[in-house]
Amino acid sequence: MSLTSKQIKEFKAKAHHLKPVIRVGQKGITENLIAETGNALETHELIKVHIADDDRNSRHLAASALAESAHAELVAEIGKTCILYRKKSD
Repeated sequence: MSLTSKQIKEFKAKAHHLKPVIRVGQKGITENLIAETGNALETHELIKVHIADDDRNSRHLAASALAESAHAELVAEIGKTCILYRKKSD
């Protein structure tokens, strides 16, 4: 599922006031982190993730890998924070 620019704009506006729910630390992306991300997405649909890495490329790769592992869409990346979206299962 690819997001349209209109959807991305709406999701960014909705996520503006949210605090990061998931934090990626020194251990990187683990199975537990992927499971917690999946649970958070199932509950909230739209979440922020904080990635504690100083390298921009590493943060982008981590955000992309986490989105793919959690079967979510990467809405946006702003600094060390990224926004993930996954529609709730019925």
